[in-house]
Amino acid sequence: MVLADLGRKISSALRSLNSTPTISKEVLDDLLKKIATALIEADVNIRQVLQLRENVKSAISFNDQAAGLNKQQMIQTAVFRELLKLVDPGVPEYKPTKGKANVFMLVGLQGSGKTTTCTKLAYYYMKRNWKTCLVCADTFRAGAYDQIKQNATKARIPFYGSYTESDPVVIAYDGVETFKREGFEIIIVDTSGRHKQEDSLFEEMLQVSNAVKPDNVIFVMDASIGQACEAQAKAFKQKVDICSVIITKLDGHAKGGGALSAVASTKSPIVFIGTGEKIDEFEPFKAKTFIGKLLGHGDMPGLIEKLKELELNDNQELAENLKHGKFTLRNLYEQFQNMLKMGPVAQTLQMIPVIGQKILEKGVDKDATTRLRKIMAIMDSMNNNELDHEDGAKLLKQPGRIRRIARGSAVRETDVQDLISLYSKFSTMVKKSGIQGLLRGDIAKNLNPMQMSQLNHQMARMANPQILNSMGGMKGLQNMMKDMCSKMI
Repeated sequence: MVLADLGRKISSALRSLNSTPTISKEVLDDLLKKIATALIEADVNIRQVLQLRENVKSAISFNDQAAGLNKQQMIQTAVFRELLKLVDPGVPEYKPTKGKANVFMLVGLQGSGKTTTCTKLAYYYMKRNWKTCLVCADTFRAGAYDQIKQNATKARIPFYGSYTESDPVVIAYDGVETFKREGFEIIIVDTSGRHKQEDSLFEEMLQVSNAVKPDNVIFVMDASIGQACEAQAKAFKQKVDICSVIITKLDGHAKGGGALSAVASTKSPIVFIGTGEKIDEFEPFKAKTFIGKLLGHGDMPGLIEKLKELELNDNQELAENLKHGKFTLRNLYEQFQNMLKMGPVAQTLQMIPVIGQKILEKGVDKDATTRLRKIMAIMDSMNNNELDHEDGAKLLKQPGRIRRIARGSAVRETDVQDLISLYSKFSTMVKKSGIQGLLRGDIAKNLNPMQMSQLNHQMARMANPQILNSMGGMKGLQNMMKDMCSKMI
């Protein structure tokens, strides 16, 4: 069972408490049985699952006279707390210091995604204005340096390596010293891996570690191998002082539970998780946020951080247009571009409460991105006058223009009409609230019930019918929008 399925099963079990008039020991036992089954199917260690059941049971007292609602909250809180223990060893993570060299050394078995993770980690810090670089000290795997070189060049990250030097210790030391002299703040060293744990691997790791004296040794763990992660993590922990863990391949194909639950036994915090192959499919791991997202609670702080990175308020042209009550189709196009910059669409939607559990099924990310690009393709077929007109919706109601745009973008005329209608309503809301106000949830304050219903209907027409059905049809969509707005305000 993949983690998305695990989240749906656990959140569904917890929601069933809301329709239970009396919370009894039998109800609790049935709930814990469902949760335990879901965790075991997700490859979580059975000892930890049994411990979770016992801990939740001991936290709930049926001797007091607490009301049913209070007992529901007690159970939900206890389950959340115990799930948190599975992924959080309670150890603070390493925090790099600005203005000095912070040396990160990545270790792990061959095939764990270590070299790709090096580039992702460097790119993550580079986007946050750290001076980052890469050192390839992997001389065991043929092509390792070429991979680093290719990835780093594409991401415009400085790198160091050698085709002639065969001693990884020499390469690591020379690379780190070179970048230290040049004032780099995040120096990431990629080390050799093996197909299995060998003395030669651990000896080489120790030598490299002694040479570069890393501030943060990061163990890269492959989520797809499940509970075997625990033995690996412990073996590496015994040989080098692992400070942090990065879990890779934690996407829709990996069970992931074994890798996540293996971390607590190493007493080293998870700092990042890899959710795909692309360089931006990589995110910081916050235990509370992760469990919250797993249960459908969303991650509004994470979404706000992504929005801040885009610096929406710094768009002077948009600010000037809004100041004069204008919001053009070109402005809308730019906001769609910003959405794509935020990373995979499904990953961003998961941050919004409710949506993650209700509409994000397998394959939806690709579908959502395709639909967004389809809308942008329609606007690509518009001329400058149509894109920049202060009342684009009125201008584009002319049948001739609709036919021309539809032919130019290879879509139906109804698709163009749907976009114009959506733009018209979106424009009205943005003029009242601004982009940031809209994203904060001021939408609910500026729409009357009829307008809200019209917007929901418009969204339904633009949505995938299968996704709409999974949400419970139009009524489900309306309830989702109300729930989302109430959580965001």
